[in-house]
Amino acid sequence: MTQLYLASGSPRRKELLAQTGVIFERIAAPIDETPFANENPREYVIRMAVEKAESGWRHLEEMGLALKPVLASDTSVVLGDEILGKPLDEADAAAMLRKLSGQTHEVLTSLALRDVNGVETRLSISRVTFAELTDAQIATYVASGEPMDKAGAYGIQGLGGVFVAHLDGSFTGVMGLPLHDTAALLAKHGLGILAE
Repeated sequence: MTQLYLASGSPRRKELLAQTGVIFERIAAPIDETPFANENPREYVIRMAVEKAESGWRHLEEMGLALKPVLASDTSVVLGDEILGKPLDEADAAAMLRKLSGQTHEVLTSLALRDVNGVETRLSISRVTFAELTDAQIATYVASGEPMDKAGAYGIQGLGGVFVAHLDGSFTGVMGLPLHDTAALLAKHGLGILAE
């Protein structure tokens, strides 16, 4: 029996959430992901997760479905104060990777859990250091297609992982769903493997 709804179409988040032991279904939660002018990256990623969770909750209400908790997540790659979202095209992906080359950036992943009592959030912050990348390495990676649907134009769990020289934080958080934080948040609501 479904205990939770995941407001995400991401196959990575689906796989990671399954590791918490919770029984869930996925629902669509379309929102406008445009940052506000001068919006702080941390405030932005939290707002996105909350809006996705609220969108999922409204979907349950509109469809007359059982009001079970809705979990949403949002991930942003941040270099300085610049949010590096999903690349628009191959040239944009290459430009992002050139910016990340030899630099340390932050990966912010926010969680939002919406239930009858409101919304609770968590924020995972990881620091990722890239090796120096050559133009040829960037071109080969972009040609693989992997960067195209990922924030910051790389996937740490795929080919992009070879660029990561150092990680301070959550590997699964960089993937898009910090497992420990997620399990701890679910446990507060009596769900998943950490629940008592």
